[in-house]
Amino acid sequence: MSSFNNSDVKKVIRDVLCLHDTPSANRLDESFVVQAKVYDLRTDLLSDKTKQAHQALLEGYVDSLNVVSAKLDSADRSSANATDSSFRSLKVDETYNLNASFLHAYYFENIADPNSKVTMDSLAYLRLARDFGTFEDWQKDFIACAMSARNGWAVTVYNGFLKRFINVVVDLHSLNVPFFSYPIVVLDCWEHAYFRDYLDDRKKYIFAMMKQFNWDIIEQRVKRADMLNKVLEKPLGE
Repeated sequence: MSSFNNSDVKKVIRDVLCLHDTPSANRLDESFVVQAKVYDLRTDLLSDKTKQAHQALLEGYVDSLNVVSAKLDSADRSSANATDSSFRSLKVDETYNLNASFLHAYYFENIADPNSKVTMDSLAYLRLARDFGTFEDWQKDFIACAMSARNGWAVTVYNGFLKRFINVVVDLHSLNVPFFSYPIVVLDCWEHAYFRDYLDDRKKYIFAMMKQFNWDIIEQRVKRADMLNKVLEKPLGE
């Protein structure tokens, strides 16, 4: 999934929503457009109906994000307040749909690898073992997070404040998300992700998805986290 500035697409969205009440000179015009990628999940651990429904869900979140983004361009910021503000509602919806869109994209990218394999000399294995004591301890902690999510997500992130990898429990799409976190391993723990295929046996679903984690994708994310860490180690002003 990619984010891009596209004035034509933004104009179409505004036209559909009839957002022409704000003069262009007074409009911030900071909206963005996100495009949903179509994912080919080559796994027999999820049914075709689940895959199709989940893809449609992603596309719905992306559409909502683009609509919210367009509405924010013409939102009345002068009346913003904490109790009955349409601007506040749009900003809350922006975060919700933004996280929903990109968490789903990261999830689809790092699952469904029938040839899943992680080697002990890979950077991902070494970094997770370093920060959790052992790779097995990372697995146990990740499973515990996945079991703890209330219709949400289990995510291994690199946290820029701590400068290490941690597992987090995200409820819904936007609750309990620590600042300065870059997603490394993402598992959808909403009931829609597994109930058709696993009913209420969430643990069986978790184990199935972890057996087919795409460690090539995860390895690239860990390398990016290492690059981020090098930047953070530089003193400010250099």
